Amino acid sequence: MVMDYKGGGTEAQRYVWGGAIPLQIHLHDSEVTTLPHPPPALILAPRMGYLPLLAPQIKPFFSSSLPPGVDTVWFEYKGLPLKWYIPTGVLFDLLCAEPERPWNLTVHFRVYPGNILTPCEGEDSVKWSFINSLKEAAYIINGNCKNIMNMSQSDQAELWRSVLDGQLEGYLRVSSKLKLDIVGDDSSLKLNSSNSSTAKSRQSASDLDATATRTGRVPVRLYIRSFDEDIDDLEDVSTIDSWEKVSYINRPVEIHGEGKGVTLHDAIKALLPELYQEESSTDANTCGAEEEGGQRSDGSSSRSPEETGEASQLLSDSAEIKLVRIQGIEPKLDIPFGWVVNNLMNPEHYLHICVYVKIVEPVTI
Repeated sequence: MVMDYKGGGTEAQRYVWGGAIPLQIHLHDSEVTTLPHPPPALILAPRMGYLPLLAPQIKPFFSSSLPPGVDTVWFEYKGLPLKWYIPTGVLFDLLCAEPERPWNLTVHFRVYPGNILTPCEGEDSVKWSFINSLKEAAYIINGNCKNIMNMSQSDQAELWRSVLDGQLEGYLRVSSKLKLDIVGDDSSLKLNSSNSSTAKSRQSASDLDATATRTGRVPVRLYIRSFDEDIDDLEDVSTIDSWEKVSYINRPVEIHGEGKGVTLHDAIKALLPELYQEESSTDANTCGAEEEGGQRSDGSSSRSPEETGEASQLLSDSAEIKLVRIQGIEPKLDIPFGWVVNNLMNPEHYLHICVYVKIVEPVTI
């Protein structure tokens, strides 16, 4: 399946771009200055959006209850401050093992936790974080970000407006000029890594087979949530109370246009060789230390050191993948990776993958 710019994208793309999460947002008790407490705000949050962009819609519900001061909006879920530059849909997929509807969040307008969250000055901060991620993706795909740097002001404004408004057609109209295509509709796709010989492809449905026509790198952001509880249902997994319990990997998947079609399973295997107890070369599975660490084209890092830690910090030899979630979808692992890339990537050209991993501790006698 290939992007159809004139038609406004594929059916799957239109479905994903139209996705929204029902939120029930409560004002934190410490910021309530009136009685009775204000009722929660009910709002639909676009999956592709970012929580700070909801502030103009949320503020009217609580403005009369707030104490004096300057607004510094931030959100938390069960005590965990939410990273504002992670797309809302990704946060939901990662933090709600069993999807919670509506998703109950707490909003703050005071006492920003600068020791946990990077500063956010509203829409401008979110916009430039998005643009920087787009530059990173372009660098991974093309080896440079010239097309992003050379965007006209009108194209940049239209691109950002399309993300704000969830307008896929407008987004595709501008993004097609950036020449960031990775995957086409040829019948061949193969991982370009040292694991490709052992990562055998599974047979896939022919109507979903979308693969590469040239050497390319897929920008991937992988979020790994691990747990060691002996549970049957993911809804019983302990709540995340610290971002240190989430391993974050910013690592490209290399592909080239020869051999059998690669599946999502193969891509995850290349990204997380630790799970499969295989020896792997760091150089073969990444595009180099600079890109793996989340480096921008100018050499600066877009993420803090703890967020770019290796998966081995949380994974063990006895780890087991319990769930893979992308855009709220729990795809079968034998789905063609090319289809996933074409249809489920975010507007900044990163594919965000949430993985739940159970750490099976050996029994000692």
